[in-house]
Amino acid sequence: KMYFLYTIIASLVSFFILKWLKKRRYCTDLKRLDGKTVLVTGGNSGIGKETAVALAMRGARVIIACRDVEKAEKAVREIKFKSRSLNVCHMELDLANLKSVREFCKNFLQREKRLNILINNAGGMPSVLDWTDDGFSMCFGVNHLGHFLLTNLLLPRLKECAPSRVIPLTCSNYKYQKLDFRDLNYNLLPFFTYCRSKLANIYFSQELARITEGKGVTSYAVHPG
Repeated sequence: KMYFLYTIIASLVSFFILKWLKKRRYCTDLKRLDGKTVLVTGGNSGIGKETAVALAMRGARVIIACRDVEKAEKAVREIKFKSRSLNVCHMELDLANLKSVREFCKNFLQREKRLNILINNAGGMPSVLDWTDDGFSMCFGVNHLGHFLLTNLLLPRLKECAPSRVIPLTCSNYKYQKLDFRDLNYNLLPFFTYCRSKLANIYFSQELARITEGKGVTSYAVHPG
């Protein structure tokens, strides 16, 4: 009888702890990712860096892609220290330059035989009024166009490694704008450009999910706020 009582008490305590953790927004999924390769754009800081730490802790091979080599090397050291994993590295990628995106994908496909998770995390800030090397508005070019090309060039490898996943990071601000397909290069007000880029992320994620249905690749647009 006492054993039965202890079992009930332990179950109730576990239930309320898990409920509290979820309410506090702690991740309670402990699934291992050993043998999986994850690519995180902009994984040298912020949410991207914390994501890289969490995935490395679960055993994944984590590659962070960013433009600044010095910051990337520092971030890799910190991610390795926090995650207690040595399976973390970086590759140079400038999403504001489509030539750089193509070169990155060429190098990645030659070097890496697996890609199980692609996290399109890097993004331009809504306060930036600038242009990419290819003449696109900076925010839209980095947040959407660079990731659009990156994902499509890496899609064959994602299919080869199915089941695999693409996770574009978007933002709830998408609802403040609509896409004007006659003027995708709109760059008058940086905040509106940012909103449009985040809406484009969602459209792309939905279309990617549609065309890869049944092929082992899933796509989920995520608002991390």
